[in-house]
Amino acid sequence: MSSALTSTIETETVSGWEAQLDLKFAVQVNKTVLSARQQRGPLAVQRAFYPEGDVCHLYILHPPGGVVGGDRLYINVNVGQQANTLLTTPGATKYYKSQGDTAHQQQRLTVDEGAALEWFPQENIYFPGAKVHLSTHIDLTPTAQFIGWEMHCFGLPANQQKFTEGRLQLDFMLSRNERPLLIEKMNVEANKLESPTGLRNNSVMAIFLATPVNYSMLEMVRTLLTDDNNVLIAATLVEDCLLVRYLGDSTEQCRKIFTRLWGELRPLVLKRKACSPRIWAT
Repeated sequence: MSSALTSTIETETVSGWEAQLDLKFAVQVNKTVLSARQQRGPLAVQRAFYPEGDVCHLYILHPPGGVVGGDRLYINVNVGQQANTLLTTPGATKYYKSQGDTAHQQQRLTVDEGAALEWFPQENIYFPGAKVHLSTHIDLTPTAQFIGWEMHCFGLPANQQKFTEGRLQLDFMLSRNERPLLIEKMNVEANKLESPTGLRNNSVMAIFLATPVNYSMLEMVRTLLTDDNNVLIAATLVEDCLLVRYLGDSTEQCRKIFTRLWGELRPLVLKRKACSPRIWAT
């Protein structure tokens, strides 16, 4: 846990759930297995699936009732050398209106030499009045591979409920060989979402990442992306890391775009055909 997060938690009233999930993956008998697991509180995993034979597909289960102010969730994932793991969640993570305290979720993902991690959580939904500090840190070794996304939905656009009150701190960091490639710290204040420097009145913001990627792959990705009046989307390359940013109003639309990108990039980055988790079909 970072010192900044520790300090924030210690200054607030302790209430709500405290949960932690530690997962380690390793290669055993020519396939990736969940070699170690520690959990406490309402964070868990289902049994592993092997639709591809050697790649471990695993579903992370968040608190069934959602996350409220005062909850503290910690997810730590280590993918060992040469292991291949795909992680997703069965549904969206919902952050409900706070009665005063901030909900904290910290995710630390480390990928060792020659290993690959695919990280596909469903969207984070922030109900009006939510107070959340979400921190994601991905640490890659020089030969590690990664494809993943993070999607945020502010309010409940399908129900015409905007994020009119609340406060969010969204931190995201991607490092390779302990050297930062991407550092983002975004403070979301409900009364500023409609401004040009905010989200331009959009309710969904997301990022898709893949590495290692070269310039020809970037050009291929750009041919798959189209801007229209309802969505802003663009792709760029930071060293060997592809970044695709989405700004719009539909998590379903965003998920379809990102899933298509994954389907095209997976054979190029991971040398494997796309194999969707079973849970995505339900």
